[in-house]
Amino acid sequence: MVLIRNKRGIFFTTLVIVMFSLFIITLTFYSQVQERETIQKRVSTLNNFVFSVEKDIPRQLKATGFRIIFLFEKRIAETGSYITNLNAVFSEMFFNGTLYGQTNPEIGALMMGVTLPEIEDSLKEKARKINTEINLTNSTITVSQEDTWRVKVTLNSYVLIRDKSNLVSWNKVLNISAYIDIEDFEDPLYIINTNGIVTNKIKRTPYKTFVQNNDASNLSLHLQNSYYLNSTSAPSFLNRLEGINSPNENGIESFVNLERLSSQGILIKDKTLVDYIYFSANSPSACRVAPSGMPAWFKLDALHLPVYEVSCA
Repeated sequence: MVLIRNKRGIFFTTLVIVMFSLFIITLTFYSQVQERETIQKRVSTLNNFVFSVEKDIPRQLKATGFRIIFLFEKRIAETGSYITNLNAVFSEMFFNGTLYGQTNPEIGALMMGVTLPEIEDSLKEKARKINTEINLTNSTITVSQEDTWRVKVTLNSYVLIRDKSNLVSWNKVLNISAYIDIEDFEDPLYIINTNGIVTNKIKRTPYKTFVQNNDASNLSLHLQNSYYLNSTSAPSFLNRLEGINSPNENGIESFVNLERLSSQGILIKDKTLVDYIYFSANSPSACRVAPSGMPAWFKLDALHLPVYEVSCA
């Protein structure tokens, strides 16, 4: 009987140990599963936040770039001087909200909420709502043109996004760009060279062909509306902001409408009407054009005759 009882005792003791071990294993496994699910949820939340940041920053860069260019043009009109060190001044406005170290109520109002410190504050506020921290460091910004009709603004920044519970973190170097259409901005060449009396908004020409079957109607409308055409022999929009009159693969050119100038009392010149040449000291030989239908004062230099499908009359 004692042996049987001992065997039963050993059996039940072993059973209890096994069940307890299974309980511990199950509890440990459950805890690990719960912890893994918690981490996965935080990773998902963090990834969604990162995605929203990468979508939001280009929108903010576009707003910032547009306002800075607007302020550049306003300064050109007020001072009669081009923008020097364009990238450096653009960077100053983006980081500090100042223009050549100065500010005024209009600059302050236009740059409110679009400088990097304010953009970062906005991101930090959004991060706090999901118990997350975000920091942008070693940030730089550049402005360039990779195509004729848009300005490219690029932000490079080291970004650290960290869950406050230290479960997960995310870091990388962001390289984010936004594009700003140049159409409807004023052409600085006209502002400077007419003392702001005659301005010209940049409008891309709708015409692919200027003369058809001896009909110069498209060319006439192109002139009347002072439309712009892509030209690799002309300065780009950013060049024009800086007063650089050099050929650029993203260059643009228009015709100077002499009737608009003379109606405002501006002395007109007898030379080619291609804007970047007309407003320069250069004066290549120019001639009236054929076919007929263009004003008597409409003249082009030899380089531009084939571009606009005309010849000397």
